[in-house]
Amino acid sequence: MLTRRIIPCLDVKAGRVVKGVSFLNHRDAGDPVALAAAYDAAGADELVFYDITASSDERAIMVEVVERTAAQVFIPLTVGGGLRTVDDMYRMLRAGADKVSLNTAAVLTPQLIEDGAKRFGSQCIMLSVDARRASAAGEAPRWAVFTHTGANARPTGLDAIDWIRRGVELGAGEICINSMDADGQKQGYDLELLRAVSAAVPVPVIASGGAGSPEDMYRGLADGLADAVLAASIFHFGEYTIDQVKDYLRERGVPVRGA
Repeated sequence: MLTRRIIPCLDVKAGRVVKGVSFLNHRDAGDPVALAAAYDAAGADELVFYDITASSDERAIMVEVVERTAAQVFIPLTVGGGLRTVDDMYRMLRAGADKVSLNTAAVLTPQLIEDGAKRFGSQCIMLSVDARRASAAGEAPRWAVFTHTGANARPTGLDAIDWIRRGVELGAGEICINSMDADGQKQGYDLELLRAVSAAVPVPVIASGGAGSPEDMYRGLADGLADAVLAASIFHFGEYTIDQVKDYLRERGVPVRGA
């Protein structure tokens, strides 16, 4: 049985890791290089590094911060934010990333997914999707895709499930689905959204947005059918450790890496 992955997320703004609620009211969480080293030592399975204002600021990702972060870890590192071309992806992989995450640029230029997959392999391409519930009470559930996260979030007119299917058809090898409604709320992942995404595509799905406890992470894996769970606040501010989460999951029969 495949083990489930625990993935801390480093949302980086102006060279510092931050965490907010629904992408707003950011609180400083520390230096990305130091945090990356700590999570590597603590038994995290992977790390995700997002330069969260690169797209909205219309600038390139901070390569030097990525290089310093990658130098501290020996686990897979995914990097995203402001990647607009295949050459941008190449620079991140050269800087030490194992995978690149595409979000806004993929919506604006879907061909970028296919071009990246052809050059580097689908295993290197993660499609990250920020989705907000769009259905009213009593309607069949549906979610809308947004780009340019935070105060600058922009609706795309895309249905999240349709867009994710298309992204996988173009070559994305993994999906990170972030619930904008649940982000930073620490009330649990949007399990209905997770189940819909997991049922729609044959590639691994990472749950993002809403983890407040090991129980939430267990629900994301067991009930949401995710392959991995991503979290930020509960790790950055010392509420739980990687070991505590993994012990909780093991006790409930979820296969995880480590002793």
